[in-house]
Amino acid sequence: MASRVVIIAAGGTGGHMFPAQALAEEMLAAGWRVILSTDPRGARYTGGFPDAVEIEVVDSATFARGGVLGKLTAPLHLLRGVVRATLKMMSQRPDVVIGFGGYPAFPAMAAAWLTRHPRMLHEQNAVLGRVNRVFAKRVHHVACGIWPTELPKGVEGIHIGNPVRTAVLARDGAQYIPPGDYPMSLLVIGGSQGARVLSDVAPAAISLLPDDMLGHLRVSHQARAEDVEAVEQRYAAAGAQAEVQTFFEDVPARLAEAQLVISRAGASSVADISAIGRPAIFIPLGTALRDEQTANAKGMVEAGAAFSLVERDLTAIDLAKHIHAILSDAKTATAMAEAAKAYGRPEAASTLALLVEDLAEERRPRKE
Repeated sequence: MASRVVIIAAGGTGGHMFPAQALAEEMLAAGWRVILSTDPRGARYTGGFPDAVEIEVVDSATFARGGVLGKLTAPLHLLRGVVRATLKMMSQRPDVVIGFGGYPAFPAMAAAWLTRHPRMLHEQNAVLGRVNRVFAKRVHHVACGIWPTELPKGVEGIHIGNPVRTAVLARDGAQYIPPGDYPMSLLVIGGSQGARVLSDVAPAAISLLPDDMLGHLRVSHQARAEDVEAVEQRYAAAGAQAEVQTFFEDVPARLAEAQLVISRAGASSVADISAIGRPAIFIPLGTALRDEQTANAKGMVEAGAAFSLVERDLTAIDLAKHIHAILSDAKTATAMAEAAKAYGRPEAASTLALLVEDLAEERRPRKE
């Protein structure tokens, strides 16, 4: 019997691509043929996808970048992508098409709707993104990563959590080592957008820590390419041992080793941190139009696993106080790690895979 086919539509940022990768891993393990539909930006995040995933790069565009000309030509790029995706889909005949958001998901989701193939969405954030909002009433299911998720009237969501990659799940049993008078790891991850504030404030905050704590600290800091040299200089001036890179290939391993994580509150970051179970200080992206990152962090904060600091009010002194409060109190840090672990949903990828299989079965044509 021919393998069943799932088209996974995602792109734009790691926040969309990482959960898409997690589902791809599950579907391949179940014997499905997996096709990833993304655009050139999303394709940058496909290095971790299994080799068996077929990657189709589609024409897409965003209305948020590119200036006036880019915004004027965006509809033409999207239309061209939809036409090509529709023609391909008529021959591929997927059993299910699932979108993870981002403009690169638009062509495949529009094609699935036009060709009436079984389709569903996964929304990672507590507030629907633009593309998922367009299709929320045009799909059979909407799976939600954060609960509650703000949904259009009449749309019912299914709370499953945010899928995390196999590389993260492999670390979910890593024991938390509480902070103490020995080498400690601090991980600073900013995501693909808006990382500059972390590059400005985190080194300054760490420079304010007591010398005995600073001497034990080993910092891993993710920064934008144009900021790397300046961030390295700031840590060096503070006397802190720091490794600064634009992207860490081994984030799951660094999360497992960390006594504390300072991060944006992107949905995938929250999911990874909670799956492994580490204390966190979240600094939600202040320019997010729907303030979805504040909503993403809320559950971890309420669970006692994290602090959330408002970007516009962020100062080095305030961040330093929160870092010191956690790293100077092993009992508090351990309790936060345990709360994070309890909050996590490591089963989200397998649950989503079951939803995909159920939808394929529900919509399979019945023989008379």
